[in-house]
Amino acid sequence: MTGRQTVQPLPYLPDWPAVTSAVPRDAGDEETIRTLLARMTLEEKVGQLIQPELTQLRPEDVRDYKIGSALNGAGCWPGGDRHASASAWRDTVETFRAAAEEAYRDRPFRIPFVWATDAVHGHNNVAGATVFPHNIGLGAAGDPGLLRGIGRATAEEVRATGMGWTFAPTVATPRDRRWGRYYEGYSEDPAIVARYAREVVTGLQGDAAHLRSGAGVIATLKHWVADGATEFGADRGTAKCSEDNLRNIHAAGFLSGIEAGAQAVMVSFSSWANPANYDHTPGRATPYNHKVHGSRYLITDVLKDRIGFDGITISDWDAHVEVAGCSESDGGYSFLAGLDVLMVSQRDAWQSLYRTTIGQVRSGVIPMSRIDDAVTRVLRVKLRAGLFDRDPGAAPADPVGVLGSPEHRRLNREAARKSLVLLKNADGVLPLAPHGRMLVTGSGAASLSKLTGGWTVTWQGDDIEAADLPEARTVAAALRERIPDVTVDPLLTEADPSAHHVAVVVLGEDAYAEMRGTIRRWRSAAYADLKLSYARDLEILRRLRAAGSTIVTVMLTGRPLYVTEEINLSDAFVVAWLPGGEGGVAIAEMLFGAEDFQGRLPCLWPARRDSVAVNRIPPHIPGYGVPPEEQTHEPLLPFGYGLSLLDEQPGADGKPLPLDERAGSSPIVPAGAPIEVSGPEHSFVITGHHTWSGVSVPRDQPVDTLIVAATPATSPSGGPALRLRYKGHPALVYARTETREVRDLRAYARNGGTVSMGIRVLERPDAPLLLACHDDYPGQPGLDLLPHLHGVAAGEWTTLEIAGADLARAGMDLEHVDVPFMLYCDGRGEVEICDVRWLIR
Repeated sequence: MTGRQTVQPLPYLPDWPAVTSAVPRDAGDEETIRTLLARMTLEEKVGQLIQPELTQLRPEDVRDYKIGSALNGAGCWPGGDRHASASAWRDTVETFRAAAEEAYRDRPFRIPFVWATDAVHGHNNVAGATVFPHNIGLGAAGDPGLLRGIGRATAEEVRATGMGWTFAPTVATPRDRRWGRYYEGYSEDPAIVARYAREVVTGLQGDAAHLRSGAGVIATLKHWVADGATEFGADRGTAKCSEDNLRNIHAAGFLSGIEAGAQAVMVSFSSWANPANYDHTPGRATPYNHKVHGSRYLITDVLKDRIGFDGITISDWDAHVEVAGCSESDGGYSFLAGLDVLMVSQRDAWQSLYRTTIGQVRSGVIPMSRIDDAVTRVLRVKLRAGLFDRDPGAAPADPVGVLGSPEHRRLNREAARKSLVLLKNADGVLPLAPHGRMLVTGSGAASLSKLTGGWTVTWQGDDIEAADLPEARTVAAALRERIPDVTVDPLLTEADPSAHHVAVVVLGEDAYAEMRGTIRRWRSAAYADLKLSYARDLEILRRLRAAGSTIVTVMLTGRPLYVTEEINLSDAFVVAWLPGGEGGVAIAEMLFGAEDFQGRLPCLWPARRDSVAVNRIPPHIPGYGVPPEEQTHEPLLPFGYGLSLLDEQPGADGKPLPLDERAGSSPIVPAGAPIEVSGPEHSFVITGHHTWSGVSVPRDQPVDTLIVAATPATSPSGGPALRLRYKGHPALVYARTETREVRDLRAYARNGGTVSMGIRVLERPDAPLLLACHDDYPGQPGLDLLPHLHGVAAGEWTTLEIAGADLARAGMDLEHVDVPFMLYCDGRGEVEICDVRWLIR
């Protein structure tokens, strides 16, 4: 019968435990640290506590500010070359490392430099590296030893590029499928998360001797804590769980990872709404807002003092800015809460933060003891990683042949095969016969990005090119290599299904990462409801079933979604998750029976469109009551479900699985008065690359960010206008009300309503200028305005009226609109807008 994922339950923890690390304190190291602290200036100490990003840092900055570490964000490469070689990466890192050595040339000691990167599923920021399956798929594989091997292989590739620190593994326990980072968790079950965290840390770092030898890399457990518990699955949202659940569900991977010796912990963007999360400097003008980046209770009292973690606590990307009372240039509250290193992206911001922090120490706002504690932890980790032991002038090892090596690719293919979960196999359709005519269709058939998902070369991973992963194969290409007679027609616009023996339908989510992948709380969690392209996949299945085809469906996804009709329409159904660079080959191998399916669901599979937070009851928590933020209805398939090719098939009586027939929409609200987007009840916000916390746009003064410059201007009628200069980075400028009111605008679309605006182009954008009524592009689509501006002279004002019906046809959700106007562009250009409104004719 069906195999089940068996996991040893965790022990129940009535209180926070003290954890003994596999990397113990070394008396010699501690004496070295005391000697260094006594010699270091305040400026040298603060330089160790700020971590800038590659594009906002120069080698001379490392020398002048005594910077102790740096990172490359996803989509940032040496010289801006996305295909930079391993040698180019090493040369870049070496330049900064040499600058750090120069900084201490005239001092009686040296503090080595270390480079950090987001190697979260392999060394995924580097073209040609091995891109392993994302964590949710590895959670389905049920093979902890495999995880240790992946950690070891990743460490080898990270070291080959000269780096020594990775921001992995993610050890969240995701409990809401709407969260756009769901796939970064191994399972909704904390026992699986704890088991895997231990193995990945061991693979990345090795034991204390291995780490010190330079063969391992510093591992980072993230994100402390409960980012998988936020209400509505909101990214950077609020967890309202009890401390008991926080400790027994959401901290499980941190406890086992710390025990395995993890040397860094990254703190979560999210908040924890709980009385224990106190304001550690009460009486300020801006009371503490419960962001974990400001939680002395969780960072110092729990993580450092009670658990006993003695490594580095590091912030997420500019995350201290979201703590009440902090700003880009002021991280004092977060330092006082216990953060040791602040990751700051913008050049002017990190330099300002450096100066502010020095001033806060000198004025007594931040005690020197807090600075010394933070620097102690940084130096301790650098000593444990062997950075003080290596000859600073030694030539870097030859990286050729390490990235994407045959051995690592074989491991990758094994991981992808083991992660596949067979949900249905009616009449033994699988394995496929190695002959006959095959039709390969569906939105994922010829897509690499759907295989690899987010955090792959770029942040969102949605623009993957063949040159990024030269050894990778799409599912269609891999199947063509195994069987000669294959027709590939992703949209099923030309092929005749009746002319083929079998149809392989590859459907799946477009690649996404944090923020853009989150499903809003009012939206359906049904696959076909999320995007028009996903709905076309369902229509393809219906057409194939009507044609009498034998259908094998492969689903590429970062989370379980409602796909009951898709399963019913298929003869065989395989969940492949996000299987990585070798995923296409692995899928082809498994469909043809290279080995049996061993993947088992690491999460419940939803039975309803609104099944977004139905989770396994943790068996180790006595008297567990399902919290209000989770759901209690029955799943379609249980935790641990998965078929073998030899299993008797459920549903042998031919009855389909029960569909969720409930209406997905509410009655349409009648259209009212015009919505004056340019009016005083709306404000504009800039968000995007490096600026995801959002920057408010004042009505009466300019604001200049890395991605957009917004300047007050004058409309043709003499009223207010807004000039927007897009600078070549992904950028959204959108309007919202203070309350984020959600409107139903379907009536505007159905009754001839339009989005009207005055616009003039000062510099024609060199990329599409997209209009939308949401702020989660590309989670929802946009409509390019440039064709509507064809023939309008530069500098000439014109009025555009875009039909609401056109926005609906493009696939925008008009039933739930909290952002009635948004302009997105990832190119360069300059426009002015005025008199933006929704009109009903």
